Amino acid sequence: MSVPLSAAVPAQRTLGASDYKTLGLAALGGALEFYDFIIFVFFAAVIGQLFFPPEIPDWLRQVQTFGIFAAGYLARPLGGIVMAHFGDLLGRKRMFTFSILLMSVPTLLMGCLPTYASIGLAAPVLLLFLRILQGAAVGGEVPGAWVFVSEHVPRRHIGYACGTLTAGLTFGILLGSLAATAINTVFDQAQLLSYGWRIAFLIGGVFGLFSMYLRQWLHETPVFAELQQQKALAAEMPLKEVVRDHKRAIAQSMLLTWMLSAAIVVVILMTPTFLQKLYGFSPAQALQANSLATLCLTLGCVVAGSLADRLGAKWVLSVGGLLLAGSSFLLYSSLFSQPELLFPLYALAGFSVGTIGAVPFVMVNAFPGKVRFSGLSFSYNVAYAIFGGLTPVFVSLLLKSDKLAPAYYVLVVSLIGVVTALRLPHQDKH
Repeated sequence: MSVPLSAAVPAQRTLGASDYKTLGLAALGGALEFYDFIIFVFFAAVIGQLFFPPEIPDWLRQVQTFGIFAAGYLARPLGGIVMAHFGDLLGRKRMFTFSILLMSVPTLLMGCLPTYASIGLAAPVLLLFLRILQGAAVGGEVPGAWVFVSEHVPRRHIGYACGTLTAGLTFGILLGSLAATAINTVFDQAQLLSYGWRIAFLIGGVFGLFSMYLRQWLHETPVFAELQQQKALAAEMPLKEVVRDHKRAIAQSMLLTWMLSAAIVVVILMTPTFLQKLYGFSPAQALQANSLATLCLTLGCVVAGSLADRLGAKWVLSVGGLLLAGSSFLLYSSLFSQPELLFPLYALAGFSVGTIGAVPFVMVNAFPGKVRFSGLSFSYNVAYAIFGGLTPVFVSLLLKSDKLAPAYYVLVVSLIGVVTALRLPHQDKH
């Protein structure tokens, strides 16, 4: 027996004060934790100089730095699957809180790491280890957050809840961009290399501890409580049931996650570095533009999630995927000849990335309550490990032969997302 999504919540009930409190606390906590996970990429150029031998070529240093960044994605499945297993058996809230501890401690330690000049090759090895712990943490956080909010609200508001939570996660990227912009503005290059970059990581560790405090005010989801009461929790290992009985849901979720990862990793996280190295923008200009794009992304997530409630995720993801493909290609292809269009083009591309706000709506509806956390976590994290983890290295290598490699990659993956969306069931709107 399995309780369907939001069966424990009256379907026609409107969102009340407690729902907004849950969404607000979950989104804010997610934002602070996601800041910890992505702040690395905004200081990739500095980290590359400090943690690798100075004599290696710049392109190799960039590939190695993005490789350590990618290791966080490769570690996501293990952390996600373990936390989802216990989340399906012991409760969503416990794992939702534990993931923050696993994120904040490595972030604090990153801010204290000695560099290559001090301890040689041990420096990048230690950085890699801490990055893996961060990946394990976010592997449980993101799917856990989507499941948590979707099981608290009425069914007809699930898209809005997932879009709002995703907006919170992307707001964490905006916090990282703003922090990086401020640090690059306040400190000169020598100060930045000496100690300025550490401030961003130390702040992140404090953010994580504050997130733990926030989540003590959250309550277990009504859906899990109902499953517990009816003794309808998974009788076997949840992941075993997911792999055996929900193959189509896994495939669709993984393909949509590929589009999500391409949009976030390339358009939002890697582009500030591209803007500096390929197009000649200053770090401050690149980060200011990225902040605007991420703000538009946050807004786009809420819009996409809300539209999924009304129109269905099939059409939101189809149209949004086409918009993502076109706007990102326009961004990368135009800036060589028209650098003055950076801000409007990046803002449009950022809003188009917000299409991903409808992706969790599909995934939380794809799996039954007793294995929802495991199904979503497995599909999302394995796909993100493969596609999100390899994308930084793959695109960096392609750039050696074609400066429009980011544009082509996002275009192809967006079209794959559109085809996947068109094959979704029609009964996905409420």
